[in-house]
Amino acid sequence: MILFPPAKINLGLSILEKRSDGYHELETCMLPIPFYDILEILPADEFLFQQTGLEILGIAGDNLCEKAFCLIQKKYAIPNVLIHLRKQIPIGAGLGGGSSDGAYVLKGLNDVFELELSDEKLEHLAAELGSDCPFFIKNEAQIATGRGEKLSPINLTMSGFYLVLLNPGIHIGTKEAYAGVFSSKKEVSLVKLLASPFDDWQKVICNDFESSIFLNHPKIKELKNELVDLGALYASMSGSGSSVFGIFKDKVELPESRKSDIVFQGFM
Repeated sequence: MILFPPAKINLGLSILEKRSDGYHELETCMLPIPFYDILEILPADEFLFQQTGLEILGIAGDNLCEKAFCLIQKKYAIPNVLIHLRKQIPIGAGLGGGSSDGAYVLKGLNDVFELELSDEKLEHLAAELGSDCPFFIKNEAQIATGRGEKLSPINLTMSGFYLVLLNPGIHIGTKEAYAGVFSSKKEVSLVKLLASPFDDWQKVICNDFESSIFLNHPKIKELKNELVDLGALYASMSGSGSSVFGIFKDKVELPESRKSDIVFQGFM
């Protein structure tokens, strides 16, 4: 079985408060985009995880694909498989690639071994892997609250808009991302802001991680500003960075000096 785990972008991200468990309460809209890793799952005599493409640092067994397999095998006693991940979504870039890979292993194993697990059950399992993982089970625009694992549908489509996704090659770790944020209750919910005219989004919808990340990494702010200057209807950093994206009405050409930062461009 071959699957294509997608990346996501965040349309707005509010840090509302720090919780007693050490996590932060947040509100964001996550949107899948047509930029993918490639995942192959095959029955095998022994479990084996292979990875090609972009290098993933870390110790054996620590990848979310491996953790997803171990979780399903423990609960449902499935046989071994070979998992091959072709990594194309940048790591530590605010695009949810690792979470998507883990979620798609759950989905793939569910299909390969005919476990007949519902989306609700798969989301529950995905939440054991990580906060962003449940989003990728249904793979549609959703409002995420709590740690990011509480999901609710939103009637939002960006079909037909042109997306430019840039990544400066800077890895933003979770510790750095949260070190500079300040929690604050918002007067207007993100759902209401997303219902406002699209032309107003740049003025009213923001990512709370940007202020501190931009201070530490001016190039990321520079990339966002260039997208705005090129005519983006909405531009933002995705998640905790370092990727930034611009949504355009029509296809746009970036300056030659920025083409090395492009990781995806195309219609959604």
